[in-house]
Amino acid sequence: MTTMTTTASRTLTGVRRRVGLVVRSRIAGEDAAARRQQIWEAEGERWNSPGDAICRVNGDASMFAAGLTALLLQSLHPLAMAGVADHSDYRNDPWGRLQRTAGFIATTTFGTISDATDLIRTINHVHRSVVGVDFRGRPYDARETDLLRWVHVAEIWSFLECHRLYGRQPLTVRARDEYVRQSARTRLMLGARDVPRTADELDAALHEYLPVLEPSPATLDARRFLLDEPPVGRIDTPAYLILRYGAVAALPGWARRMLWLPDGPMNSLSAGITLGRAGVGMLRWVLDAVDG
Repeated sequence: MTTMTTTASRTLTGVRRRVGLVVRSRIAGEDAAARRQQIWEAEGERWNSPGDAICRVNGDASMFAAGLTALLLQSLHPLAMAGVADHSDYRNDPWGRLQRTAGFIATTTFGTISDATDLIRTINHVHRSVVGVDFRGRPYDARETDLLRWVHVAEIWSFLECHRLYGRQPLTVRARDEYVRQSARTRLMLGARDVPRTADELDAALHEYLPVLEPSPATLDARRFLLDEPPVGRIDTPAYLILRYGAVAALPGWARRMLWLPDGPMNSLSAGITLGRAGVGMLRWVLDAVDG
């Protein structure tokens, strides 16, 4: 390898690393390095091992698309969306909300049992005040077991589907079941009941909710915010739009129709999936320079 080639390679790696650090700070906050040390390097027993399905999925770059897919899907339950609209500051502090969600997933997946248990206890305490009525006057309570189950089902289904479409390495049928089973622990501790334990049960559970799903005014407002008016700067917009297509393409067809969304560019589902793979691949490439 010539000196010029070596210099160019080092320069490219440096650029990848700088971009990767920016991406990581957006997701984990400005103190991302300290938070990473606290979660991944803290002494203590953990629920999961690095080779477990839950670590493979929740630690994959496909989660960048999966998080958006999950938010869109979860928003279709009017009671769940009312709770978000009434008690979340997602419009004024979208990155803060994202960082808190990412921190919760990282801590309960990779952190110590002690830290994960403390965080779950904190969330349970916060949920006590998340009560109200939706746009039709129906009461909601974030501690209601069926509502907690919906949030879990929509979230895990989205994570697993985006990993299937955009993950680094596909999961076997057995590993998919393992992922669903391992993901159940946290939601049970948050108060959900009768959560799925296999991928087939997860698919069935998602469809069980179809009769109660609808795009409420708060749902369509969140859709506009997330997809049409995203909280990103001009430089970040192209990358976000690519991920947007991938996230939407991962939704069930009935969810896209409820949200009045096309399947992809020129209404092509395959084009949306292709863009999703490109966007996730690009993020994986820059983050590998940080973690490698």
